[in-house]
Parts: sequence; structure tokens; C-alpha cells
Amino acid sequence: MTNANDRSLPRAVRMAMPLARDVVEQIAKQYGVCIRPVALQRLDIATGKSEIIDVPCGATLESKCPSCAKRNRQLRMAQCREGWHLEAEPINTPDEADDYQRCLVEVRADAQVWRDQAEAAGESTEELDAAIIELDEEINDAGMRGNVLGRTTGKRCRSTKRRQDTPDLPRRKMSASTLGRVFHATDGKIFRPSMFLTLTLPSYGRIEDGVPIDPSTYDYVRAARDALHFSKLVDRFVQNLRRVAGFDVQYFAAVEPQKRLAPHLHMAVRGTLPRAEIKQIAAATYHQVWWPSVDEVKYEGYHLPVWSDGVGYLDPATGEVLPTWDEALDMLDAHEGAEPLHVVRFGRQVDVQGVLAGTKDADQCIRYLSKYLTKSIGDTLDPDNQAQRLHAERLADALRFEPCSPTCPNWLRFGVQPKSAKAGMAPGRCRGKAHKPEHLGYAGRRVLVSRKWSNKTLTEHKQDRRTWVLDALGVADEPVDPHRYVWRPVPHGDANVPPLALRLLRSVHERQRWRNHMNQLQAQGDGQDLSATEGKAA
Repeated sequence: MTNANDRSLPRAVRMAMPLARDVVEQIAKQYGVCIRPVALQRLDIATGKSEIIDVPCGATLESKCPSCAKRNRQLRMAQCREGWHLEAEPINTPDEADDYQRCLVEVRADAQVWRDQAEAAGESTEELDAAIIELDEEINDAGMRGNVLGRTTGKRCRSTKRRQDTPDLPRRKMSASTLGRVFHATDGKIFRPSMFLTLTLPSYGRIEDGVPIDPSTYDYVRAARDALHFSKLVDRFVQNLRRVAGFDVQYFAAVEPQKRLAPHLHMAVRGTLPRAEIKQIAAATYHQVWWPSVDEVKYEGYHLPVWSDGVGYLDPATGEVLPTWDEALDMLDAHEGAEPLHVVRFGRQVDVQGVLAGTKDADQCIRYLSKYLTKSIGDTLDPDNQAQRLHAERLADALRFEPCSPTCPNWLRFGVQPKSAKAGMAPGRCRGKAHKPEHLGYAGRRVLVSRKWSNKTLTEHKQDRRTWVLDALGVADEPVDPHRYVWRPVPHGDANVPPLALRLLRSVHERQRWRNHMNQLQAQGDGQDLSATEGKAA
């Protein structure tokens, strides 16, 4: 065996030897150990003991931590499988409020009236406002969700009349069910089929091998805007799907990039509808973006609006205050012939597959749904494909000055102050997710799950997995008082935190011990099954 510390060896030979530190990280990945653990200080209030605990980083992308990304992917697969073909309605009824919760709301009602009376009398309400804030926090701490006042700001409403260029959709009477239709065969078997849908965006130009044949005629502006507002289009599709189906359709969906870099949707749907109706719903679904116009560029280069404290952004030449976001929308509402900035629609390609529970098709669809969940949208780019990289760069250029949200600094380019404007904003410098090259304009969530899909949160699915592992290891899953421990972040460079490599080695040892125990249990189970089989044969 060659000694790496032998300096008589040629440098090329020594440099070809693997680094021990890299091997530690590789072994950690092999055993599913988080390679970027977060060190937290845990203080036990009961005993006063303080210790440093490594908590997994919880990354969802392989580029950050392959172990955590794989674990999250498996959780999502379990979540999809568990909720797709339910045979009973999920129970999702809130608990009744207890006496303490009712008492808090009664006190909150008194505080609100006292505050209103003080305001009407022209007295100071600072103390009452502070007391109300504390009461609202205590109400949430007592186990009640949301705010007692609900929505406190008005919602800007527009006409719900459908566009003339879009066909109408049938509407069925809604039922409280989430399961869909059941089919009975002549032999007594019961089938509860579901669907697997794939929806894409329309064409922006001729494509060959994922790149435009003629980039000069490819509609990059429309492609950029469709990607920015794709999540809203998906919401509209779900609304229309439920109206046509007549029941509370539940879904598990994943957004992935096509080879041409446009986002498309894979959706597992509980229940079934005719394929013709699904395609009709997709054709009739659209989302209108009612934002101020971006046809005219008013400020660019060094000629940009200037910030004034207490006022907002001003025209650099005249000193005139730019219209705020709400004022720009008011002007849009007052214009009778106003048109939406953009209308997003699905393309003609709609794939609908019927799926039965427990079949190979169902497992294949679940794997397909979770195929790209551990990669960012930009990771699908082929680094050796020069044409595709140039295509991505052109799309990024089209996105650079395109407003991605009401708070986007790019609105200054078109003479409008962004919502919640602040100093330091400049067009082309938006830090939003949509403007990052690796996201290709899509800023929404990659996984979309309806609330009544599996009747469990992702945290509850994690707890189910933890319970199964502890049960297999023969360790009791004892409930822990959530108020017993106090968790605090550990400052960077704290001398009490061991080096990362040492922490990884300890975690690898622990995983080895668990894996050996699991292998022993599996061997015992296989031996018992073999003995039972031989006994039956005898």
C-alpha cells in the first residue's frame, strides 16, 4: 500500500490519491447522512443540561445536500401514494374551542370595544393597540389558527365575465365528496380509477432538439411572461376542474421544465372525468394579468428615478412623484377600454391517463412525478449543449426587465413605484426567485398538494416514517414535551462545536449501527418465513 505522506513519490502520483476528507463526505452520502448539518444548542429546562445537537439541513435539492434531498423525495412519494386512491373521505373537521380559548376571544372583544371608544373620543390608543397585539399572539399560542379579524384590507375585484374568445364550461352541482366516481364490475369487483394529467404551455416558435430553429422569431417575451404567471394558470385550472367535476377534486402535482425550458405540469388527480372534458377544461382555462402597461420604457441607463425619504421615487428631471402601485391600478380600473397586460393559456397538448390503485402504472406515475424534485429547474440544462445554453441566456435576457410581482423593482423602468417601495431599488436588479437564472422565470412551488389529499401534513408523514424506523429498531417512541427544550442557534466559530468532519464520522458510525441492526432483523424475519414455509411443505 502506497503511503500518501511519502514525499519521495512523484507529485502526480500523490495528487491522484483520493482526499480522505472527500471520502468521508462520500461515505456520509452513502449512508444517508446530512453533509451540511446545522448545529443547534439544546437546553433541557427540566435538568438544566445543555448540549450541541446536529440537525439535518432539510435541503430539497441535490446540489445542496443529496441525503436530505433524497429523504424529501421519498417523503413526497409516500405522500402521493397515500392520498391518491383513498377509499374513505378524509376527516378534516376542526376541534371545538375549549373554555380557555373562548375566554381569550371574549377578552379580545372587550379590548376591541375599548379601543374603538378611545379612538372615537380622540384619546391615544397606543397602549390598547399593544395589548391587542399581545392578545392576538396569546390566541395563536392557545392553539387557534389565523386572526380574529380575518382579512382587514379590501380586495380589488374585477368583472368575472368570461372572455369572448374562450368557450364556456359546464357546471355541475357541487357535492362534499373528494373521492370521485366508483365503478362496479359484473363480477362484483369495485374500481375507483384516478387520473394522471400532463399540461403544457403553447408554442412560441418552431423547436428542434429543445432549442428554437430561428431564435429571431421565437417569442421570448411571451415565454417569459407565461413562466412568470404559470402558477396562477394552474390555480385557475383546478378551480375549473372542480366546477365541472361537481366534487372537491384533490390533486398532487409537480412542476417541471420541458426540454425547451418552458414549465409544464404533471398532476395526479383523485377521481376521474372523461378525457374530452379534461381537454375542454384546459382549452377554456386562462389567467389575465391586470397590471400597468410595460409597453413604454420611461427610465433606463443612468436616467433612473431617485429616492426621497418620506415621499418615494421622483422623476430625476422634473422632481415629480411617480404614481404608486395602487394609484397605477386605480388609473387602469378607470380606463373603460383597458386590456390585461398578459393572458396565460395552456397549449393544445394535454395528456390524460387513467390509473388504478396498486398497479404498475400507478407506481410509474409516482416515480415520474418525483423524478426532478431534487433538482432545480436550471439543472436540467445540458452543460455540453451550447445551443441550449444560449437559448437559456436569451430567455434570461427577456426576463431581466420583466416585472415578476407588484414589489418588483423593474416597475421603476416603466414609471411606476413598486408596491412597498424602498430606497436602493433599480430596474434589472430584482432579487426575486423568478429572476434567478436557475429558475428560468418560474417562482412558484415545485410541489402542489391539495389540503385534503392525504389528510396529513408533510411533518406528519415524517413522523410516520420516524415511528416505523423506531419500531423496527425496537426503540420506544416516547412523546416529548414540546416546551421542555429551548433551541438556540450556535454562533459561527463556536469552540464547543466539533469540526464538521468529526461530526460526519460520528453520524456515519451511528448509521452503520442502525443499518446492521436492521439487517439482523431482516435476516431473522427471512429465517422465520423460511421455517414456516418448510413446515407447511412437510
